[in-house]
Amino acid sequence: MMRRAKLERDYRASCYFAGAYLARIGQRAPALDALLRHWRVQEGVFIAAGNPFSRRMAVGWNARRHALLRERLRGLPHVEGKGGVKRWWEAHCFIGICAARGKRLARLFRQNAMVALRRGAKARLIWVF
Repeated sequence: MMRRAKLERDYRASCYFAGAYLARIGQRAPALDALLRHWRVQEGVFIAAGNPFSRRMAVGWNARRHALLRERLRGLPHVEGKGGVKRWWEAHCFIGICAARGKRLARLFRQNAMVALRRGAKARLIWVF
């Protein structure tokens, strides 16, 4: 329980970038709303593939996992990004898919949580496990 509370604080303190566009949990992101409109989707999610269950892994291992994530995204609207706070930053993708589909993808890559953004709404944290 204590670990989850710390993780939640860390997720909420983090910045999530899709290219140059910023999202923060609990805040609206008008530039990402515009990107979702451009993609003609209602929702997008930030998903990472490295550091499963928030445990640091080697840079090369994380890079291979991120490449596998990008491979899975072929044909889906997405943009490269990153997320983190202080000394913990990792590669993410912002993907134009619904939260339910995003949750399945995040679970596949053993992520504790993901960030979802519905057009016109505040970004929200969604626990995967």
